[in-house]
Amino acid sequence: MQKGKLLFQGMLVVALLSSTVTASAETISASYVEPGSEYLENQTEDSQGKQQQIEATYTTNVTSKPLKHNYDKGSWDQVKNGKETLDEGSPKKAGMLKDELEEIDGIIEDYLDTRLIPGAVVLVARKGTIVKEEAYGYAVRYADQTFTPIDNPIEMEEETLFDVASVSKLFTSIAIMQLVEDGDIELDEPVATYIPEFASNGKENITVTQLLTHTSGMAASKPIQNINGSREERFQAVFADAPINEPGSTYLYSDLNMIVLGAVVERITGQRLDEYVEQEITEPLDMENTMYNPSADLLDEIAATEYSTTTSRGLVWGQVHDEKAWALDGVAGHAGVFSTAPDLAILAQMMLNDGVYDDERILEKESVRLMMENQIPEFPGNDHGLGWEVNQDWYMDGLTDLTTMGHTGFTGTSIVVSPSNQTIVILLTNRVHPSRNMGSINPIRREVARQAALAIPVSGQQKKDVWFAGTGDKKENTLTTDLRNLKKGQQPEELRFETWYRIQAEKDYGYVEATTDGVNWEPLTAAYTDRSDWVEVTVSLPDDVEQVRFRYSTDDTINGRGWYVAKPTITDKKGKKMKIDWEQIGFEAGNGEKEKDE
Repeated sequence: MQKGKLLFQGMLVVALLSSTVTASAETISASYVEPGSEYLENQTEDSQGKQQQIEATYTTNVTSKPLKHNYDKGSWDQVKNGKETLDEGSPKKAGMLKDELEEIDGIIEDYLDTRLIPGAVVLVARKGTIVKEEAYGYAVRYADQTFTPIDNPIEMEEETLFDVASVSKLFTSIAIMQLVEDGDIELDEPVATYIPEFASNGKENITVTQLLTHTSGMAASKPIQNINGSREERFQAVFADAPINEPGSTYLYSDLNMIVLGAVVERITGQRLDEYVEQEITEPLDMENTMYNPSADLLDEIAATEYSTTTSRGLVWGQVHDEKAWALDGVAGHAGVFSTAPDLAILAQMMLNDGVYDDERILEKESVRLMMENQIPEFPGNDHGLGWEVNQDWYMDGLTDLTTMGHTGFTGTSIVVSPSNQTIVILLTNRVHPSRNMGSINPIRREVARQAALAIPVSGQQKKDVWFAGTGDKKENTLTTDLRNLKKGQQPEELRFETWYRIQAEKDYGYVEATTDGVNWEPLTAAYTDRSDWVEVTVSLPDDVEQVRFRYSTDDTINGRGWYVAKPTITDKKGKKMKIDWEQIGFEAGNGEKEKDE
């Protein structure tokens, strides 16, 4: 989406009137340049001169100050870390909105109809309460890549086992952090300390941290399934690879990083990775349905994946889908885990509990912090903790935050964990059944996360005179008042309103605008983007103002939690409130009713 450029004179208290507001109110001047202007194309002396003329025409005074708001307990960002174990309960118990959660059903059903996914399981939990756990469609439906129906299709169940693909990397990362805590590994130590042969071909200084954050310089993948030999010989082929980038110079998501880390666990402990994970992670957490290489008697409980045309396996069902993990006997640091939504929720809740679940400590609090905080700020947009991805709006959508962590898997799986809202969203699909060529499920991931975010009420949203700008892609929603029919002698002087927002930074915008001719709209404030808690804003209106509007504009993907405008009023020169009406197009009153006891 094209966007204008905002320029400021005087003291700027909030970057783009977002982020953090200073304790005292300040007055700023804002000006706006339309996209495509000479200023944006070429900042010559001449174009800067033209810009100064524009500033003189469109400058308005804006005062923004923090609002003394009594935040509703349990509302957005108003929850504290708990020590909960998971149990089922009502949305009300978790401080969520039932109607918004129920919208997830329609989202999944729509995608089932397109055949993008044959089936799915969704689990949403908040503050230790599982508020939604639903299964949709089929776990096994097709016999081959041409969509030939299987004789006895198997419906999806809430506890269907999924090949979680790269979500397996989380288990490997937790194993590494446990060994760090035990003193067996140092994060900044070269990997070659633990696997000496890894030092070959310019890798002698690659550290454990660089593997965990995908900054090692290693290639994204290597077709080790084409190497004849044993599991150990295939490991050695990975250890011998030369990096394709200077270590530490580039972020490149790589399966090889995690394959090597899995091998580090095995070298240090003397156990195969699956044995270590069972002993130190899944068994203590009572994750009974999480494993590598599930036994044949569990076949009917497992979601099928792809009909393989690159190997001799045919329909891959009950075996790991990833060819590299399959070549490593189903046990590898990057893939191989089979799990269920309830089991993955336990893992996520353990992270929310600072490493503890049901009195079992899996990680120390400091390890959790390192895993959920961005360790590579030098690579903007690729935020990554030690093992966990962080702040990735392309699948976290409305739940995106600096500490929101998660991971996706190629087979169609994803997990999103929001510490600031104590919320877990798990989406498991078998989107590669029967073919990996069906298309991306990132839109489904975003829509499910978005709907879960909308189910968490923003403090104050259900009060009178609160408007919500809505969500959606390529939206242009407005809230407008017409001042052309005021009583004779009435002169609008100021616009006052309160606002709260979590808007996709520098992609989606909230505008406050006025027109003096009914055609051309001028900005009254800087565009709202990124985030702000409740603030109170006062804006001087231009002479001869005819209309004032709030306009919310989104690009073609990804939403934040949204934009709220409360108590918009216009006063005259004496400070008296004027009687006006607001017309909503796309905006709506609040977004959710107070729920009754179930």
